[in-house]
Amino acid sequence: MGAAAPRAAPPWRALGTLAVLVLAAHTLVLRTSPKQFGPALDPSPARARAFVTRSIEMPPSAEVSTPPPLAAKPVTKNILKEKEAVAQESRAQSAIDSVAPQVPESARANEPDASASADSVPDPTAASDTADTAMAAASAAGAAVVPPAGPSQTPVTAMALPASALLEYKAVGSAKGLNYYANSQLDWHNAGSTYDARMTVSALFIGSRTLTSSGQASAEGLAPTRFSDKYKTEVAAHFEPEKGQITFSANTPSVPWIKGVQDRVSVFLQLGGMLAGNPAGFPVGSTISMYTVGPRDADTWTFLVEAEEKITLPYGELSTLRLSRQPKREYDQKVEIWYAPSLGYLPVRNKITQHNGDFVDQQLTAVSKS
Repeated sequence: MGAAAPRAAPPWRALGTLAVLVLAAHTLVLRTSPKQFGPALDPSPARARAFVTRSIEMPPSAEVSTPPPLAAKPVTKNILKEKEAVAQESRAQSAIDSVAPQVPESARANEPDASASADSVPDPTAASDTADTAMAAASAAGAAVVPPAGPSQTPVTAMALPASALLEYKAVGSAKGLNYYANSQLDWHNAGSTYDARMTVSALFIGSRTLTSSGQASAEGLAPTRFSDKYKTEVAAHFEPEKGQITFSANTPSVPWIKGVQDRVSVFLQLGGMLAGNPAGFPVGSTISMYTVGPRDADTWTFLVEAEEKITLPYGELSTLRLSRQPKREYDQKVEIWYAPSLGYLPVRNKITQHNGDFVDQQLTAVSKS
């Protein structure tokens, strides 16, 4: 038995042909059934998805409205009380201010010797200066100011000073259309060789103001050594005859001292003492001049003996001698003083009238031993 013959290898050409046929079959299948194996290819280029931006607007916030203020409850009574208190205070201030207001700032700048108060509150017995500081400032600004005359003095021929006494006054007046009332008193102490006099004006809501004069007393009358004016603070004048001058705590310029010089309190008593000492020497129509010192300056006051009058006061009916000081300058006051011979020529009434018509009238209500 012979050996088997070897199997012949398949030809490469036949294998290649088979492979081509298989690939062709697969390709045909894929093209004819695309939905079974995936989505068909889109020959057009893919579109880019548009990017849209949206703005979100917030709804407008509701405006917060402020609620209207609640209507105030009627306070008629309180308003009336407040108005009444203000009116009373205005009248009370006028009760002090109208007695003797000081020179306005504008006038004082042109007149070194014109008076002025540190607190703009006037001297209760002053008779030399201005009306209301605020009201007179405008009118006095452009006015020509006449400087006061130099010191002059009527010589004393006889003197009879009254005994110590306490005089009480009721003040009535008008200022800026308002009527007002105040109280004042003059406390006079005559110790023979020395004296002390104190005048106080008091008004509701304002308080009080006190002017004090003290010094020596002799056959020629009063010789002040110190005069003070106190309202909130005190200012004073010091009499220095040995140096021939009068100085002021307010640092205003000193003025000459002359024999017989008085202050704004002692002048009322010195006048009365001269009238009592020599009544026949001062007939109606005669004048009496006195160099008078205030808290900051000095000026000559000249009084005219005007008339003998019988007047009725809260104290009663009295026979009096009326003296008056006439204004020398636009802003000066008119001062009238009534002296009662039956009471030792004490001042029983005085009236001060401002250039604008405002006035204060102090009338005696009581007198007693001091």
